[in-house]
Amino acid sequence: MDSSLLTVQSLTKYYSIKEGFHQAKNREGKVLAVDDVSFDIEVGETLSIVGESGCGKTTLAKLVVRLLEPHEGKIFFKGIDLLGLNSKEMRKIRKEIQMIFQDPYASLNPRLTVGEIIGEGLEINSKFSKTQRTSVIKLLLNEVGLNPKDTDRYPREFSRGQRQRINIARALVLRPSLIIADEPVSALDLSIKSQIINLLMESQSKYKYSYLFISHDLNLVKHLSSRSVIMYLGRIVEMAETRELFENPLHIYTRALISAAPRPYPQSSMGRFILKGEVPSPSNPPSGCHFHPRCPLVKNICKRERPLLKQVSDNHFLACHLP
Repeated sequence: MDSSLLTVQSLTKYYSIKEGFHQAKNREGKVLAVDDVSFDIEVGETLSIVGESGCGKTTLAKLVVRLLEPHEGKIFFKGIDLLGLNSKEMRKIRKEIQMIFQDPYASLNPRLTVGEIIGEGLEINSKFSKTQRTSVIKLLLNEVGLNPKDTDRYPREFSRGQRQRINIARALVLRPSLIIADEPVSALDLSIKSQIINLLMESQSKYKYSYLFISHDLNLVKHLSSRSVIMYLGRIVEMAETRELFENPLHIYTRALISAAPRPYPQSSMGRFILKGEVPSPSNPPSGCHFHPRCPLVKNICKRERPLLKQVSDNHFLACHLP
């Protein structure tokens, strides 16, 4: 798309298995964490990545910011091929792509003060004086709902919710174009969770941020995102506008996820059903469609051939052999 801020094409990441029990079972001796994934994000859009633990969501996020290097595929940001950049060139781009990590304590350096944590990006990527940086940091602390006087305090002196606000302030300080949020509220209490989500939405409305939002909370995804991607064992199985995905889920796995989500209105017309079996090991995935051992509608072709992600209607894509 011409309006795309980020374009990911056929991204693949695997980890080699050099020894151990699984080597005999896996001919290629590798674990496919992300398997031929493609999507794009438009300016000002929130795209959510949804799936069970181990489906490759976090690996995908780290690939986009090049904390990990893919084995295959392309990543374009504002038309620039990120994988073609060296470390010095990539450093200039990083100020436009920031990440909010899941654990608000482990991702903050306990030896640095709040002011040093938030101001680190400004010190590296701007020509602001120390006085100017301090002014920006205090304004940002106020923006995320913290006391501007807290710049000299350490992360250990804050609650979990407050630490996540510090995490968000660090991501916002350079006014990036794209923010990757990896389960940013999964470890927070419900009341704090709603405050953080409102903060992210208000910031997006004000500064036109684009979000790549990673979550397993379907109700949160429905509220926050414009489009959603469903992943299973490293592959995309369905992708559509979020409203369309919830009103007309086509993949059995998508239906199961939506069915399992807590509902504000239990009398909803969609019935509940529970998938049988466990998620297969990524070191020894099933042949054909990875989902076929758990699919109640499985056919022989599902066991033999991998389904390709195809467009089935406007902005709705499905990887399934079934009509």
